[in-house]
Amino acid sequence: MSPTFRDGNGSFEQIHDTDLHQEEPRSPVGIEELVQQIKETADKLARDQASRGDVKLLSTALRELRYSFKVFSALRNQRKVTVFGSARLPSSHPSYQQAVEFGRRMAEAGYMVITGAAAGIMEAGHVGAGRENSIGINIMLPFEQAANPIISGDTKLMHLKYFFTRKLLFVKECDGIALFPGGFGTLDEGFEVLTLVQTGKSHIFPIVMVDEPGGDYWKRWDEFIRDCLDKRGLISPADRSLYFITESVEDAVERVTSFYRVYHSMRYVKGELVLRLRREPSASLLARLNRDFADIIERGVISVSGPLSLEANEPALNDLPRLRFWFDRKSHGRLRQLIDVLNAEA
Repeated sequence: MSPTFRDGNGSFEQIHDTDLHQEEPRSPVGIEELVQQIKETADKLARDQASRGDVKLLSTALRELRYSFKVFSALRNQRKVTVFGSARLPSSHPSYQQAVEFGRRMAEAGYMVITGAAAGIMEAGHVGAGRENSIGINIMLPFEQAANPIISGDTKLMHLKYFFTRKLLFVKECDGIALFPGGFGTLDEGFEVLTLVQTGKSHIFPIVMVDEPGGDYWKRWDEFIRDCLDKRGLISPADRSLYFITESVEDAVERVTSFYRVYHSMRYVKGELVLRLRREPSASLLARLNRDFADIIERGVISVSGPLSLEANEPALNDLPRLRFWFDRKSHGRLRQLIDVLNAEA
């Protein structure tokens, strides 16, 4: 499995296993070559006698993603949080009001707020963040789903036909996820992000679940996770560290923003995991990490490093210290716990 990560500029890159084990680094494939590969793949569709429906699906998905990448390209250097939740909750509902407050506080912390652009919780997140700090990724449904008035008509509003391209953008472009109560769609989105982080197919980021004061929506969901997944050995106990449940908006905001107190970003370089940090850990903390997280180190030890030569395409991160080690690539709940220890030492 080839790791996918998000670099310091907010973009994703995938380094294939054949690249990871080369003795000497090679130059990354250029944009022109990648575009040529796309053209060659498109030509093969005609050779393969693909059905019109299949070609139409690929064509629409490619156009949706191309345009969305263009919209996000101007926003890559700004932190973002994605908000999920029901479109059915009215403005009088406590969860709606919490989502407004969450959006407001995240905007004050310098984050933009991404939502599905519709009503309910999605609208609330935008109400709190304000139009300037809002991004909308709307889904076109057989029944009309109009964009909420905060984001309607904004250049940062995208309309997508497919859920899979929409969900890709929700995760690809964010630095954190906040889930409020919702229906099938919210649960689908929640399990999607947990799966991507758990399997290492996404960069790691904070995932918070916000119950209304005195509410039990996410508490009951957590009971299912504990009783039906954890106790039956269907997930690892550490996987529950990938999410955080709270009734407090203040705690939810703190959970997102504090994740980047010391930790900055991650990248795999020739198979080795590199954590970019805002400050170098002390010798005692480094020793603690090697002792307490030896179970996730495939070989060698966790060591302090400067930028690696294959990170040359991210010069803005040259001043950040690194931790590097041979991560087992499966214990992402434990990796999240390691990051929490780093952040706690700030």
